[in-house]
Amino acid sequence: MAMANKVIISCAITGSIHTPTMSDALPITPDQIATQAIDAAKAGAAILHLHARDPKDGRPTPDAGVFMQFLPRIKQATDAVVNITTGGAVTMTVEQRISAANTLSPEMCSMNMGSMNFALYPMARRYKTWKYDWEESYLLNSDAYIFPNTFRDIEKVYKTLGEGHGVKFEHECYDTGHLYNLAHMVDRGLFKPPLFLQLIFGILGGIGADLDNLFFMKRTADRLFGKDYHWSVLAGGRHQMNFCTAAAMIGGNVRVGLEDSLYIGPGKLAKSNAEQVAKIRRIVEDLGMEIATPAEVRQMLGLKGGDRVKF
Repeated sequence: MAMANKVIISCAITGSIHTPTMSDALPITPDQIATQAIDAAKAGAAILHLHARDPKDGRPTPDAGVFMQFLPRIKQATDAVVNITTGGAVTMTVEQRISAANTLSPEMCSMNMGSMNFALYPMARRYKTWKYDWEESYLLNSDAYIFPNTFRDIEKVYKTLGEGHGVKFEHECYDTGHLYNLAHMVDRGLFKPPLFLQLIFGILGGIGADLDNLFFMKRTADRLFGKDYHWSVLAGGRHQMNFCTAAAMIGGNVRVGLEDSLYIGPGKLAKSNAEQVAKIRRIVEDLGMEIATPAEVRQMLGLKGGDRVKF
């Protein structure tokens, strides 16, 4: 299924894991999100993975109205594929998490492939003061969070967005069992090839950031899906660039962005999403590969096209 020698760069612009105190570069307002997304696309990101935040204090929001404050601007300025979260934040219900995508009908959405512990609380120890009063409790309370994605939830998201809007999914697999969950759903006829797998490492509650796990996840995906899939890798924090490099070297695609890591190098905060995109692009091209264009991504993944979205 792979387009020879082409690597898809996805960029996750803001997410819902990091909080405003952690980095001044983290985009919070619609203007900041739009500006950083456009710059990331110019740097080489073919897919832009997007969450929304309340412009007043940066907390995650599922509000389609906030998404509409930045999506049209991104669409006007770039040809990049817009990928809207259905993960939202661990504090949201499934209905809240899919509400924006159900309204806006994007080409792609993320899809977490199983329920899991999703813990952020160790990050709270690094900070003594906070920009906003919601941040510390949001992180500390995550030791009690279960991020729910039951088979019924997954079916609901597929029928609402896949069948209802022609959305294709970035299947986020945080552990080996999530690959088997996806295979089960494919056997039931719920997702059609070509699949796009995002193999995720280094999130507390998911599989660890050990390279052996990357190779094991890839071998497992090969057994389950044959050649009917594309795959990408993201890794949390300090593992971001080395895991993406390893993935590119063995035929995978890559995801970077401030959702996944706030850093550009050891102890050095990234200035922007575009800085991370430029770095992984340079690595990919130095390895002798080319980055995929948005048009090539649409062909590879069988997307409906940017003219069929509602923003």
